Amino acid sequence: MPGEKVFTCIRQPSQGPTFGIKGGAAGGGYSQIIPMEDFNLHLTGDIHAITAANNLLAAAIDARMFHEMDSDDEKLFKALCPANKDGQRKFSPSMLRRLKHLGIEKTDPNELTTEERSRFARLDIDPASVTWRRVIDTATATCVK
Repeated sequence: MPGEKVFTCIRQPSQGPTFGIKGGAAGGGYSQIIPMEDFNLHLTGDIHAITAANNLLAAAIDARMFHEMDSDDEKLFKALCPANKDGQRKFSPSMLRRLKHLGIEKTDPNELTTEERSRFARLDIDPASVTWRRVIDTATATCVK
């Protein structure tokens, strides 16, 4: 009703929308929070984004160690450098940088030896040496009157 005093309490959504996992908690229909992108990312400042990025990297490290323990070198290589529809493999620019860093000058994936494929595909992270910690940001509700 026009002239009525209202009170709204909103809570910041999880970081799922940030990484394209699910929709935000910005509402729908007539009860949307606009702009949704700003709401989904920065309601409480940047610390929650740092939390999400830190934990995403920690999860990536865990996943990589898990897959390297569970897979042989050829399976890892094929997952990292899959064949296209024509059956051809191609290195991306970041892969070429990794190869150069490893001292491998080849640019055609089919030319890599078994040992070179292993060196390229594995990071060989020692679980005992990982000191990456997960973090948490405790956000509070923001009330607007």
